[in-house]
Amino acid sequence: MTANLDALPLAGPAPVSVQTSRGAVQCAIAGEGPTILAIHGGMGGYDQSWLLARALATTLGDKRGVAVSRPGYLGSRLAVGASPDEQADVHAALLDALGIASVAVVAVSAGGPSALQFAARHPSRCRSLVLVSACTGRLQTPPEIAARLRMMRHLARLPGLPRVLKWQAERNPQAGARRAIPDDAMRERTLRHPAAGPLLRALQSSAFEHLSARLPGTVNDIAQFAALEQLPAGSISAPTLVVHGRADNVVPFSHAENVCRAIPQAKLLALADGGHVSLFTHLDVVREQAAPFLNARERAPLHPHRIEDRNEGNIAQI
Repeated sequence: MTANLDALPLAGPAPVSVQTSRGAVQCAIAGEGPTILAIHGGMGGYDQSWLLARALATTLGDKRGVAVSRPGYLGSRLAVGASPDEQADVHAALLDALGIASVAVVAVSAGGPSALQFAARHPSRCRSLVLVSACTGRLQTPPEIAARLRMMRHLARLPGLPRVLKWQAERNPQAGARRAIPDDAMRERTLRHPAAGPLLRALQSSAFEHLSARLPGTVNDIAQFAALEQLPAGSISAPTLVVHGRADNVVPFSHAENVCRAIPQAKLLALADGGHVSLFTHLDVVREQAAPFLNARERAPLHPHRIEDRNEGNIAQI
């Protein structure tokens, strides 16, 4: 009997190492049904990929989840594939090894480039694409993020300290949430939300679990994105949802606008007061809009380039 995916811990099932034609890839796999391939962002891994899938899907009970650790993160070695196009081929090789024909792809933040390359390079494997606060072009890391990464690299060398930091993050979720959600009312509302609150708290504490094993991929992402050539968004045929906050101070909103204009079948959900963690601060509306894409079995035409500004119900068309 297959376990109910919604009853699993937020971090998801235990990871496995899958031998592919490109090398060993770490992932967590559970469930039966149409497959969601979840791709994490910076400082991530399979556990954060699983949180992404859990956040986007109202229910995972009728789906199969494959939550990947991109190369350079946790149990996937960076040598397997450093660039976004290489990582896209790693995703395809993983599906080959698992015997999965096609997937709905969901990606957040630094997972965006490899997700776009996957949709472009392996169109028959990608039923749909959901990009959340995603990097989709050349990106210079904001100074405050670079400074925090330098601090993380130093802390990771101190025995036992990451475990203490994880304990502090779990004991005082307000501290981490304050950096991500500076608005007091929005932060309190998010932390009190029955679904968004636990997901955000789990994400905050996860970064300190095996901290040193998340750093090679993060450092690689920063270098790759600073020199990123134009991604082949125009060749993507899969129905695509682009979710982005206009107040995102990590990945500028222009990334969302540009990629949505480039992809023929794209819908842009623009969150007027949303930051980089809009997935959590606006969880209900994001889930509502993502549902048709996660449930896609065949490619049906969608209204291209529709922008919805979710703040006081304003809707704009371009």
